Amino acid sequence: MRDGTRPLAARVRPPGWRDPRLVVGVLLIAIAVAGVVAVLASADRTVPVYAAAAELAPGTVLDESTVAIAHVRVGAGYLEAPASAPWGAVLTRAVGEGELIPAGAVVDAGSYGGRRLAVVATSPVAPEVGAGTVVDVWVTPAGGGPSERAGESLPVASVSRDDPGFGLGGETVYVIVDADEVGGLLDALAHADAVAVVGEG
Repeated sequence: MRDGTRPLAARVRPPGWRDPRLVVGVLLIAIAVAGVVAVLASADRTVPVYAAAAELAPGTVLDESTVAIAHVRVGAGYLEAPASAPWGAVLTRAVGEGELIPAGAVVDAGSYGGRRLAVVATSPVAPEVGAGTVVDVWVTPAGGGPSERAGESLPVASVSRDDPGFGLGGETVYVIVDADEVGGLLDALAHADAVAVVGEG
């Protein structure tokens, strides 16, 4: 015989803040968020370094007008700003606009032995020859004779070109020459009937 009573359903209570499962869940979420923040912060860590504000030729004396500061993720080997301010230092090679300045391409002015020398070519200079390229200078002695290489692997500081419509030579190529080799190159140019500037590669 049934007594007519019905079983009562147990009321489900929402977990309180002291519930261990809730505490563990919150901790896991906090740890995950902290990990993501740490990864993003480490990935966004940049270093300020000096870059060329314009195309810089070998022999350029660096100052505030020739450089800019770039924030990049790079390793060692570049001029860090502002700790390695290169004011008064000299570039030993060409650096393109926006390119980071390598620490190894900068020397004290007193240690720089390069001299800028103008070479007037009597034959057309290849269009790819420009600031930063490397060239050889060939001369044909006056009175005939075989051509000789008067300058080898010379960095180009700049090129002054004639109007290409004339199809003539006469371009002036400004090259960087070691101080102790300037005299020999000048002598070869002075006694040449023809001068050619030939790009390497």
